Amino acid sequence: MECNLRNLNQYSTTSAIQHQAVILRHLYISPEHNFLGRHGQPAGTSPIIEVSEVECIAGKGLRGDRFFGWKEDYKGQVTFFEEEQYERLCEKFVITHLPPSVFRRNIITRGVDLNTLIGVEFDLQGVRFLGTQESAPCYWMNQAFAEGAEEALKGHGGLRAKILCNGILRVP
Repeated sequence: MECNLRNLNQYSTTSAIQHQAVILRHLYISPEHNFLGRHGQPAGTSPIIEVSEVECIAGKGLRGDRFFGWKEDYKGQVTFFEEEQYERLCEKFVITHLPPSVFRRNIITRGVDLNTLIGVEFDLQGVRFLGTQESAPCYWMNQAFAEGAEEALKGHGGLRAKILCNGILRVP
């Protein structure tokens, strides 16, 4: 499904939230799961790859990502994470050597409280999304980032979303 939307680096919603500047900081995809289905086993070693642009396919996900076409009507076709939360955690745990990709979220943003987009349709660079729920942290975050990260991320784990129309996202 194609969209005819024109709000580059802004989002608009069908709720009371008005236009806010959103900066797209990083885009990541990973061809395989490192944590899903690995309870009681070591984490996988599939890399997460930073890309300058990514194709968003309605109802499927991000082309090349591990969740692309994973389940019909899957509510986690794409995940978002706030750069501000990454910075907060780096400060809290005195982490200077890990990039935001460690959280394995697809889209790192700046300038928006992602929790306000749960249950809301919004546009980013002409692509329409539906925020479905928090991307809840799990115990793997303690291993991937720092002991205590899972607890620190509760309520701030990011946003899971469905893609409602096709388009390309680009890091400016």
